[in-house]
Amino acid sequence: MSHAVAPIRIGFAGCGNVLSAYAPVAESLQRRGLARITALCGPRPEAAAAHGLGHLPFETDYPRFLARTDLDAVVLLTPMPQHAAMASAALEAGKHVLVEKPLATDRTEARRIIDLAHQHRRLLLCAPFTVLSPTFQAVARRLAQGDLGRVVSARARYGWAGPDWTDWFYKPGGGALFDLGVYQLTTLTGWLGPVRRVTAFSGIAIPERSIRGHPTRVEADDTTHLLLDFGNACLASLFAGFTIQQYQGPGLELYGTEGTLYLHGDDWDPDGYELWQNRAGCWQRYKETDPAWPWADGLNHLVDCLLHDTPPRVAPDHAYHVLDVMLSAQEAARDGRAREVTSIFTPPTTVTPSGALAEAAHRVHDRTRVE
Repeated sequence: MSHAVAPIRIGFAGCGNVLSAYAPVAESLQRRGLARITALCGPRPEAAAAHGLGHLPFETDYPRFLARTDLDAVVLLTPMPQHAAMASAALEAGKHVLVEKPLATDRTEARRIIDLAHQHRRLLLCAPFTVLSPTFQAVARRLAQGDLGRVVSARARYGWAGPDWTDWFYKPGGGALFDLGVYQLTTLTGWLGPVRRVTAFSGIAIPERSIRGHPTRVEADDTTHLLLDFGNACLASLFAGFTIQQYQGPGLELYGTEGTLYLHGDDWDPDGYELWQNRAGCWQRYKETDPAWPWADGLNHLVDCLLHDTPPRVAPDHAYHVLDVMLSAQEAARDGRAREVTSIFTPPTTVTPSGALAEAAHRVHDRTRVE
């Protein structure tokens, strides 16, 4: 890959709700002279104004958008069933690609996208980007240091009442697992490695939804429970659903032979973590080190990799494995038989902070101390 020269020229395809998270990241990059937003693409030009980007060139035709000569990278924020075809087209047009989750909704399509990125020597970054968060990295370092001993069990949960602004979440290719469970699967596999076997229960709990005031029949599962086997007697459960009104407590829990760790908040919006170690005999609460960390941080990472000609820490093979697990879970839910998962990936690298950032998370309090 040739060394890029700043600023990186970025185009967004998809101007719905998700752009509201990516636009501030892009504008920050633009203010620092690292990137420039050059064009937008979508079905409705007026959507750009809602994000303060109405002054930019807007294309309603995706092939014409890709044919622009002022684009280095394309950010795909379109509905999930459109990701595969649009990512493939962008890579074939010689663009670097950041695609929102999931990478695709089919294994063959996902593998083709990854192969195209290798073939055209272009970067392919796949959301979600939870592995880039300082909190993910802090927990990964603790696991590597053996602070919990050997992790033998984990639990993950993420959900809410569900979208009411568009119906594709509830149609084939959508669903709670692809939209929500993908986060926790990415985080758990980032910490614990590839899943070896999966089984699941899944269904449609609320058969009709109101979308913009209109009744819509639900065709994709809105609630899913997974049981994951990571090998070596390390097991995890995961619940994702458009069926949760509110919840409290940790979003992810890790249980080891020497300790326990609770991630507070959600992995895409962490609020620090709490740690029990047998040798300490107390709970230790660590504050969030970067409350402003954006879940759209993959865009920062893409630009940084292009400017410095470095490989990304977010590997497409990881995204493929997460998709493989989700599809295997759906298959298991249909016939009640556990599925072996054969795809693998190299776990993301852990960054060790230095200077003032080192161990910036500090203990807030100890409780239940055993004297």
